Order: sequence, then C-alpha cells, then structure tokens
Amino acid sequence: MPKIAKELSAAEVRRLTQPGMHAVGGVSGLHLQVTDSGARSWLLRTVIGSRRREIGLGGFPEVPLTTARDKAREAKERIRQGVDPIEQRRAARAALIAADGKSITFKEAAEKFLGSKTVEFKNAKHAAQWGSTLATYAYPEIGKLPVDSVELAHVVKVLEPIWATKTETATRLRGRIESVLSWATVSGFRNGDNPARWRGNLDAVLPKPGKLKNVQHHAAVPWRDVADFMVTLRKRDGMAARALEFLILTAARSGEVRGATWAEIDLERKVWTVPGKRMKAGKEHVVPLCDDAIALLKELPRLEDNPLVFPAPRGGQLSDMTLAAVMRRMKVAATPHGFRSTFRDWTAEATAYPHEVCEMALAHTVGSTVERAYRRGDMFAKRARLMADWCKFVNTPAAKSGDVVAMRKGRG
Repeated sequence: MPKIAKELSAAEVRRLTQPGMHAVGGVSGLHLQVTDSGARSWLLRTVIGSRRREIGLGGFPEVPLTTARDKAREAKERIRQGVDPIEQRRAARAALIAADGKSITFKEAAEKFLGSKTVEFKNAKHAAQWGSTLATYAYPEIGKLPVDSVELAHVVKVLEPIWATKTETATRLRGRIESVLSWATVSGFRNGDNPARWRGNLDAVLPKPGKLKNVQHHAAVPWRDVADFMVTLRKRDGMAARALEFLILTAARSGEVRGATWAEIDLERKVWTVPGKRMKAGKEHVVPLCDDAIALLKELPRLEDNPLVFPAPRGGQLSDMTLAAVMRRMKVAATPHGFRSTFRDWTAEATAYPHEVCEMALAHTVGSTVERAYRRGDMFAKRARLMADWCKFVNTPAAKSGDVVAMRKGRG
C-alpha cells in the first residue's frame, strides 16, 4: 500500500520553507516544491499510462492550497478518462502560439498589403496617398485592433465622421479598407464577410455618396472663351506657359504633359505616344498632334542631359502647381485639368463628332468589355481630324469664337 501523506492545513503549508518536495495530503501525489531560492510551486506526481509524470499546477501562494487540491483532482479525473493533461496543455500552448502568429493588427495588415501591392501602383505618390488616408482616418480608430476583429460597427465609426463632409475622401477610404480586409482574408488572418463592402452592406447604413452633394469638378474655362485665353497665354514666356499651351492643344492631363519626353514624340508622323505606365488607365495612348502643337515643340530647346520636353528650371519635372500658377497670374479662376472639360464641352456643343471619338481623345475607357474586345482600332484618323478642328477653334478670332462650328457628321 502506498504511504498516505498527512493532510496539511493552509497555515502548515505556509510554514514549509525547507528546499525539497513536501507532500501536503488531501490528494495523493500533490506536493509543494520549494527551490533553493525559496520559490514555491505545486506539483502533482502521478502515473499516466505506464510513465511517472509531474504536472505543474501553479505557484504558491498565488495558487492557494484549496485551489491546488481542486486542480489535482481535476487532473486525476482527466487521466482516468484517458486524457494526458500534459499533452493537452502542450497542444493548447502550441495552438495559442500559432494563433498569435496569425493575429495581426489592422495597421500591420495594411502595411503588409501596401508592401505587396506597391509595384501595382502607378507611382510613389499614389502609394503615399493610400498610406496617408489610412493613417489619418483609419488607424486612430482601428489601427491597433486585431484585423480579424474588425466589424461593421468599426468601419462605420471610421467613415461616418467624414461621410457627408469629405465624401470623395470617405468613399476612397472605404474602398481602401475593403482592400486591406480582403487581403487579410485571403492571407488567412481573418474569416467571414468583408464589413467594408458597400453593396448589400454599408449601403444599408450610410447614405449613397451621390445623394449627399454634387461632385466638385475642376473649374474650367468656358469653351467659348478658350480662344481669348490662348491669345493671352501665348504672350507669356516660360516653360510652364508652353506646357499649359501644349496641354490645351492635346486635351491631355497635366501629369502626362509634365512627364512627356522627347522619345515619346515623333515630329514627322505628328504623334505623341504616352506609355501605359504614365496613363491613368494604364494603357498606352497615341495622341495626334495638330499643326500648332508641332510648331510649339519645334521651337522648344532640347537639353542634352534632360529627356523631358518641358523641364523645370532645375532639371526635374514641372509641378502641377507651376501650371496652375500661370493661370493664377493671368487671373483666371480655373485649373489646368479643367481644359479637358472645356474640350469635351466644345465637342458636345459645337461639333457632331461621335461620342466614342471624343471620349477616346481624352483617353477615357469607352464601351463595355465585350465592345472593347471587338473594337481593335483606336480611331486615330478620326481623332486626328477632331484635334485639327480643335486647333482651328482655339485660334478662332474672339469675335467669332462664340459661333457654333457646324461639323459634318460624315467627318466623324
């Protein structure tokens, strides 16, 4: 018969300070272990299967005598049921470590997402805008939250304060949060539905962006006034003024003009080929150059150490603010980008060119995916005629600039 230990009281246990193993009774095999340093902890000595094992039950006095005896009884009961408490604890610890490795915050998920997607962004500025928007609006609310804990209420809390006052920013922010959470789901960091999804989700909680206020478009020079503007613009010196003039003649975006290189220009063929990496839609755009655009380019100086068509004084690209400053000095309450609207208004009001030709001149995506698959051409010849007519219009004397130019439909 195994020796039965005397059942010690709580006071007697507190007096056990001699290093060694002290049986405390109450449950067979329950001991208080005292180390040479004076630290005390509970151990249950028992047999699991055919092996003698020691099971730790916690430190003393954090775990009092009564709790230690309860834990010892529970462990013995599990052993009788065929469960190894030591292996069970080891598996639980491994699962916890694995779960901790899979648990990252929303901010960490966003940073990992941005790190993997940087190559897909058109430029460093675009990536910076992503990070800045999330840092300004999302991180203060959900940045430290485990990404698998982000729910609809959290997303609403981020978006609601700016949904009505900064609608465009808020809608972009929603899309960015949705992208981060989608990445986290695919990467195994969260499960379930995406709480930042709009359709069938947030659209039931937040008002539709289009119902809040009209989109604030870039201020534009009225199409009837563009000829007068060009007369004044051409009297101004400087590379920024010439870049702005070229922008108007080509109906291009500011960034496309400011980043234009001589390698993209073919003066003989009267073509400017903008590579896809510099286009908003990511697709190469071939721009027909009218006579005025060709004449402007031929008068520009070419720098041996700078490939840019419109270089800044110190060698880099002109900034968008530089072009805007030209208009500001001319006391015109409009933006360089607004000239694309000026051009589009002119095509709609004063010409009979087909919609798709005018849209393609602006490098807009036209038609459905199926329609684009069947339409192989870029309507270059028609666009060349359109840009030639635009060139004539911007040179129209002020007295006639208000007249509608009746283009024949056959010319489209």
